[in-house]
Amino acid sequence: MPQPADVSSTAGGTDAAGVKSARRAIDLVETFAAQPSWLSLSDLHVQTGFPRSSLHGLLRTLLDAGWLEADSSNTRYRLGVRALICGTAYLDRDPAIRYATEALEELREQTGFTTHYARLIGNQVIYLETRESANSTYLTSKIGRTLPAHATALGKALLAELTHEEVAELLPDPLPALTPNTLVSLDDVLDACATAQERGYAAEIEEGTPGIRCVAAVVPYRIPGTDAISCSMPIEQTTDAKARKVGELLVKVTAQLAQRLRREGIR
Repeated sequence: MPQPADVSSTAGGTDAAGVKSARRAIDLVETFAAQPSWLSLSDLHVQTGFPRSSLHGLLRTLLDAGWLEADSSNTRYRLGVRALICGTAYLDRDPAIRYATEALEELREQTGFTTHYARLIGNQVIYLETRESANSTYLTSKIGRTLPAHATALGKALLAELTHEEVAELLPDPLPALTPNTLVSLDDVLDACATAQERGYAAEIEEGTPGIRCVAAVVPYRIPGTDAISCSMPIEQTTDAKARKVGELLVKVTAQLAQRLRREGIR
């Protein structure tokens, strides 16, 4: 009698191929997200290392699904509207965002500076909400932008929630520099985290963006904290005393926000 086919083996192979294809699709979307310009198939082959035959199929699938859009020549691609729709859905479903937005607006009114709400994901901080000052002339962090945690006050405030061992395991080696002032020594980052723990807020001067200094404090509604609020201040408009005053205000605002989130049952 003929033996039955090994269904589990076949299914396993199919599953493995499906997982590999899904992983490549995700990597491709993230490659587009990291690039501000149109990308050709050749560009993508160089950046991802994926075979051209696989790229053809992935591009067609993502294009048909609306995750990508093509230029008039159909030879270059960029993120499509589905990426925006899904990103917005994430924010819409996060119960903390509404309350954080109110805190940002209050803080902007009191300081006159641009305010940000961000979350630590891996070794990056992701900007979830921003309220720009009326007279801002500097590049500001838009929603969805990611920056290395070690190069931002937001990131240092959140890294200070972790142990030294956890920080060392989390951060890449070597640490990339965004500006000449970015801390690229793990010991320096750990020292900055210790300072943030002592005074209740983190600070940086032109480490993430030239011409800008920031202060940031954790929103302590989770342990360890995952979210933080910052104020971005133009160098020429900010003294050490003013930065310290804004930092102390941040500690109060983030504590109040955390109390409100806990009262609402948001964790």
